[in-house]
Amino acid sequence: MKSTILAFVVVLLLVCFLLVVAKSVSARRVKDVEKSSPFECGFDPYGSGRFPFSLQFFLVAILFLLFDLEIALIYPLATFKAGYMSVSASISSFMFLIIVLFGLIHEWNEGSLQWKS
Repeated sequence: MKSTILAFVVVLLLVCFLLVVAKSVSARRVKDVEKSSPFECGFDPYGSGRFPFSLQFFLVAILFLLFDLEIALIYPLATFKAGYMSVSASISSFMFLIIVLFGLIHEWNEGSLQWKS
């Protein structure tokens, strides 16, 4: 079993190394400034190529990712029956739920969950 895992890791590292070498060998050396500038149908751009975005959307996306990850970690706990979990597993899952609850309360008190108009 250990030799299979070791062989897999060696092959994985070898493939990664070969991909890095192939990228560096085949890369173009000359960078053209015109190719990296913004282009609008042959005309000079009217404004900046970057558009501002609402920070509220960013905060909601980060909160969604955090709580989505927490739900993914909590989901397997729901599949266990209470009799099959050890005491340490029960305590650690309870502590995790308490930390998630405190995080939710903190975000609520900070006003991050309120949509500002």
